Amino acid sequence: MVYTDGSVLLTHGGTEMGQGLHTKMLQVASRALQIPESMIHISETSTDKVPNTSATAASSGSDLNGMAVLNACQIILERLKPFKEANPKGKTPNIGYSFETNSGNPFNYFTYGVACSAVEIDCLTGDHQVLRTDIVMDLGESLNPAIDIGQVEGAFIQGYGLFTLEELTYSPNGILYSRGPGAYKLPGFGDIPAEFNVSLLRGAPNPRAVYSSKAVGEPPLFLAASVFFALKDAVSAARREAGLTGPFRFDSPATAARIRMACQDKFTTKIPLPDVKEVMAWNIVP
Repeated sequence: MVYTDGSVLLTHGGTEMGQGLHTKMLQVASRALQIPESMIHISETSTDKVPNTSATAASSGSDLNGMAVLNACQIILERLKPFKEANPKGKTPNIGYSFETNSGNPFNYFTYGVACSAVEIDCLTGDHQVLRTDIVMDLGESLNPAIDIGQVEGAFIQGYGLFTLEELTYSPNGILYSRGPGAYKLPGFGDIPAEFNVSLLRGAPNPRAVYSSKAVGEPPLFLAASVFFALKDAVSAARREAGLTGPFRFDSPATAARIRMACQDKFTTKIPLPDVKEVMAWNIVP
């Protein structure tokens, strides 16, 4: 909505949950309308403004809502001035994939990234430290590099918990014990890599999305697998020192217990660990 004094009220269908979506949408409107950001106010998402919105998920918040804001601004400019409408359909083009024939385009584009992590393990306790992580993400022409780098960092740490800390534990009857952070360990400040470098790839614009940008959020989560595989390499080195060669089982999440038991020595083979049913039986009071 444009007021007579030139100020703008902006409403979009995305949910702001701390990921900076409102900031990006304000930037899109400011650039499209060619007015300063101080003249634009964003109201909270509400169905009385934008009903039947798509879910703010799958890293599509900036793409879907950004294109919607851009399209709306272009229509407003066309009504005010002789500008052409640039995006009449308002939906992702050229999408269609067949699982039966394994053909077609499942996505409009792909977000690429690479990560390298260095770790150190304690073979006696199974504890580990992430010494350094370097990440390069291809986000096209980022709408806001500060926000996107923060998103990459947050997604990586969330993935770090997924691959190394957060283990699902069930009772013999199938009841999930680890139903919240009170029952399992999640990443904290001390789990952030001692040296954490995140950079965005330059010179790789994406013409398929708003202002040549790319989506961010979920894609960097899997980059934390670099920590898991670094831990496995460290365990392999420890096993070689102990004279053990060949493949070994090392499941995710790479908890301290799994790291310790994978670093086999004379202690790990002395007493087998009891299973959950045995532990439950010990706790039964007649």
